[in-house]
Amino acid sequence: MTEFTMHTEDSAPEASKPLVAKSISANGRLPGLHAVMAESPELLEGYQKLHELFMNSSFDKDELTVVWQAINVENECHYCVPAHTGIAKMMKVDDAITEALRNETPLPTPRLEALRTFTLQLVRDRGNVADADVQAFLDAGFTQRNILEVILGYSQKIMSNYTNHLANTPVDKVFEKFAWSRGKIAA
Repeated sequence: MTEFTMHTEDSAPEASKPLVAKSISANGRLPGLHAVMAESPELLEGYQKLHELFMNSSFDKDELTVVWQAINVENECHYCVPAHTGIAKMMKVDDAITEALRNETPLPTPRLEALRTFTLQLVRDRGNVADADVQAFLDAGFTQRNILEVILGYSQKIMSNYTNHLANTPVDKVFEKFAWSRGKIAA
């Protein structure tokens, strides 16, 4: 396996230095994912921008978490599932939502379950979601805008999940207690 560089403020390429500083400012530390992405200033900037845009979408904190974690779990991202577990806690998302996503069990509401179902259909079918499934999502109270916002969230997650798979990014210490692998529940 190729070993990827985990950059610091000092080692990051010049074009990544302001992006690294932005990550440290936002997180109080440099997340491992961002340390790896710093090798490509374009990737790190794109990831930061997509994150900002998705956070400002019409989804609430629970819905953001459903989209992120449904994708993270589907893609078996060893880094993002624990990270988004911690992020969900910081966002004050109900633990029942987080645990249902991590364990692939039913979500507490039909609306959130419809969002997870649609998100997974989009991922698994590479965007070729059947008309009946799109209509079921709309019938659950979502909109065409929400369909496009799921695509936005997926775009962000492709960047992080695939980077973490290729770089085998170590889980940040702050999120280690939320370690996850499919079929195993963390203590």
